[in-house]
Amino acid sequence: MSTPRAAGARAGAGPAAAPAELIHAYRDVRATTAALCAPLAVEDTVVQTMPDVSPPKWHLAHTSWFFENFLLAPYAASYQRFHPRYGYLFNSYYERVGRPFPRPQRGLLSRPTLDEVMAYRAHVDAGMTELLSAPPAEAAEEIARRVTLGLNHEQQHQELLYTDIKHILGMNPLRPPYRAERGETAGGPAAPLRWLDYPGGLQTVGATGAGFAFDNEGPAHRVYLAPYRLASRPVTCREYLAFMQDGGYREPAHWLAEGWNAVRSHGWEAPLYWEQRDGAWWHYTLGGMRPVDPEAPVCHVSYFEADAYARWADKRLPAEAEWEVAARAEPPRGNFAASARLHPRAASGQGHQFYGDVWEWTQSAYGAYPGYRPNANALGEYNGKFMCGQFVLRGGSCVTAAGHVRASYRNFFYPGDRWQFSGIRLADDA
Repeated sequence: MSTPRAAGARAGAGPAAAPAELIHAYRDVRATTAALCAPLAVEDTVVQTMPDVSPPKWHLAHTSWFFENFLLAPYAASYQRFHPRYGYLFNSYYERVGRPFPRPQRGLLSRPTLDEVMAYRAHVDAGMTELLSAPPAEAAEEIARRVTLGLNHEQQHQELLYTDIKHILGMNPLRPPYRAERGETAGGPAAPLRWLDYPGGLQTVGATGAGFAFDNEGPAHRVYLAPYRLASRPVTCREYLAFMQDGGYREPAHWLAEGWNAVRSHGWEAPLYWEQRDGAWWHYTLGGMRPVDPEAPVCHVSYFEADAYARWADKRLPAEAEWEVAARAEPPRGNFAASARLHPRAASGQGHQFYGDVWEWTQSAYGAYPGYRPNANALGEYNGKFMCGQFVLRGGSCVTAAGHVRASYRNFFYPGDRWQFSGIRLADDA
């Protein structure tokens, strides 16, 4: 899901798994990625509709590159690379003579073909099965750590595949569906909005315990929070439509200066994928064009839009520590990719919809926690380099891998980004 522009894996830590468990987990994650791309035509896999989007073919290759580069090359003595230049072509970053230079435009790479990329995946999978079946004893713990990191990295790319595929198909004037309409996204009325009170005080936030976490989720540290309130669910499309009908996109007083510039320069008048047909709002979904469900959480809004809506409502966005303290009281259950709905659903009233459906913008700039240092074992792909100019989102979405989200998970995007399933939860001072 969930990392900006396929930035790559984030360093993490967790207990080592047994070889049989690793092989099972590896095969499951890899098969999920291939199945996610199965509905696509070959032509769909090579398109790049904007710099933030990567062609699906590139995702398929890059996630294989991770295992070849960080596991097979250093630990499998008999392994032969599939192609001598793939290590360069499918890296997130490129170097020449020790100095960075601009990456090739991924959407201009017609070769290797999709068949060649799938053969590359099969070659890597065969090598990984052999390695995990009999890992070198002296490196077994590090191999398990890297595999765990690689699987979490691939799950992030699975989420990016959904969002990138949606952008690729949604920008096509034909608005072709990713898959046949199944009708799973229709929901009932949203639960009435209530306000949840939290006492604040001195709180510990950040990843703790032995479970997997990315490096930017720690170190755990203490923060002081004033008493605050959070809305009991995300903002619905009906509520956001009221903002639109009240001239929200025409009134600069609601907007940050940079946000107002984005409204004018991009011509925003509604969330991404929304369009009017015969006076009614429709939007593109992975199941094709549908009428906007007024009860579902609004999604595909930028930080600027979330902040403007909160100002219009005389509220604010939550700080990420406020969100985490509130959300950790609930188990991370919700509408994730495993449900196969692939679209947000109306809040049922059970729980407070902290997890799944839509990523929730916070008012917190993405930066380092006190004591943070980029993990020395981050394999060259880590989070510290992105800690500038972005904002934190929390909670996962309807296309996040099940089990991939926890209360401490920090997603981050630039304030103008809209192609992710990002929504709004309001906050207020108590």
